[in-house]
Amino acid sequence: MSKTRLNPGTLMAPVPAVMVSCGGHGRKGEAGEKPNIITIAWTGIINSDPPMTYISVRKERYSHEIISKTGEFVINLTTEGLAFATDWCGVKSGRDFDKFKEQNLTPADSEVVSCPQIAESPISLECRVTDVVELGSHDMFMAEIVSVSADEKLIDEKGAIHLERAGLVAYNHGHYYSIKKQEIGRFGYSVMKPKTRKRYEAEKKAASRNKSRAKAAMKNRSR
Repeated sequence: MSKTRLNPGTLMAPVPAVMVSCGGHGRKGEAGEKPNIITIAWTGIINSDPPMTYISVRKERYSHEIISKTGEFVINLTTEGLAFATDWCGVKSGRDFDKFKEQNLTPADSEVVSCPQIAESPISLECRVTDVVELGSHDMFMAEIVSVSADEKLIDEKGAIHLERAGLVAYNHGHYYSIKKQEIGRFGYSVMKPKTRKRYEAEKKAASRNKSRAKAAMKNRSR
């Protein structure tokens, strides 16, 4: 493989395209901040126990001021159906618009933090800021994930969550892309024992058959 050397840049891809909600009614009698949404691509997981994440936000952004004051935010994963709103919330300022109202998004009460979740998001991660790192163009808000809410449709009868059902999107060098379900393997498949691999493949086939039957049954009911 032949490669061309480029200038240092943000070519880590794909990355999440999430809507971060912040503001809200405030705590302990505080007036609170107007709820707002900012679209973020610079985010990820930085620790497992306790579960921790981060978002990097430019200092001039309206949400930077809100999060700096409240120390809380919610990361809302986005889907194909939310792609337009995701982009719109990334180019418009909360100083000028009520983004929830403009994009017909529903602010829902969070379990732990004061700022609202986005009800239309399949997964919402409530976060409390633990540290702020000034990096240059952005400040990185490191935070502990204090609660997670998931669409019940993504959870099976055994309690396992199936994110592949959500229709998630990713951001890839200036463009949004849908994440289609075409599994290559699961964690550890490269060292899987033959017996385990055989059982795994059988489970995949059974799941595929059940999905096909469910689709057929739904099609027959709609006739």
